[in-house]
Amino acid sequence: MGTGKITPGFDYSTIGVEEIKDEVEKFKRQAEEESESKGLFTVKLASRWIEQAKKRPIPKMLFAEFWFENELCILFADTNLGKSALAVQISNAISSGEPVKAFNLEGERQKVLYYDFELSDKQFEARYSEKFENHYFFNKYFLRAEVNPEKSDYRESGFDSFEKYLYNSLEKSIAETESKILIIDNITYLKDTTEQARFALPLMKDLQGLKKKYNLSILALAHTPKRDLSKPLTRNDLQGSKMLINFCDSSFAIGESSQDKGIRYLKQIKARNTEIIYDTENVCVCQIGKPNNFLMFEFLNFGTEREHLKQISENDKSELENSIKHLLQTEPSLSAYAIAKRLCQDESKFNSFKVKVSRIVNRISNS
Repeated sequence: MGTGKITPGFDYSTIGVEEIKDEVEKFKRQAEEESESKGLFTVKLASRWIEQAKKRPIPKMLFAEFWFENELCILFADTNLGKSALAVQISNAISSGEPVKAFNLEGERQKVLYYDFELSDKQFEARYSEKFENHYFFNKYFLRAEVNPEKSDYRESGFDSFEKYLYNSLEKSIAETESKILIIDNITYLKDTTEQARFALPLMKDLQGLKKKYNLSILALAHTPKRDLSKPLTRNDLQGSKMLINFCDSSFAIGESSQDKGIRYLKQIKARNTEIIYDTENVCVCQIGKPNNFLMFEFLNFGTEREHLKQISENDKSELENSIKHLLQTEPSLSAYAIAKRLCQDESKFNSFKVKVSRIVNRISNS
């Protein structure tokens, strides 16, 4: 490569041919790395990227096909469906090396750092005890973190915003605990709003940056807005900007079953290390409960998502159609949008309701 570089103080007369070859190869690699660096970018032949990737370990499952090592994964669900309970159960499995029943764990036992922005220590205790007695014993590889109220003033720590103080504290705790598995409960705490792309994109960049810098696997919990329980879960049900789902590596959701208040189902929404296995035709059906001193998801079977969706009865359909006919008889010029506005009581369901009304209006008009 003709770099002309000589290692200072290195006595080349004392080494053999193989050692000289190794030193030459080292110079070649350094020269190649310098030539591949293009400011923000590293530009290499596609074949060199493959050669580099072959030296890295194949990502292992942390929670079946839902979450793999070195992924930034988002788990989302409506309030009170058990996101935190499942996240703690996954954390306990990884930190103990014993998988959640029916969900593969390929990774070795390792330290988990769980950032809890939702529960107080007393609320956490209540979930993992029997009426505050007979407490569950968590192993030493499971670390839980919560905000210290006595140190919540960012100005006292020399920062010009809480956000910068938060990220500095995140990075410090990651580095000092040497944890490679992070659970963030809940992602909305990291940003005042994730509704707009200008806020969500920097958040995802920051998390991806931490992931790459420290070789992390991150599971971030998020909410869904109020949704129509008769509709399948999709990526559009993740609350906030689409940047969240676009820039994560994988995502899965917890759905509420109409069959029983204690039944949940898990559905894959996005995957990069595997094909989508747990789709609408093959969801994981679980029961959430607390048999002793540990709130948990217990696997029941596989099923279809439609079995658990709220069914609209024929009586409900008939009532809606009659209401629309009555409005059109009294005010024939009413649009489908105006009718939907009058009949819909829940703004979060307006868009899907408007579609139903539009179909009925078209059918009445053509009959």
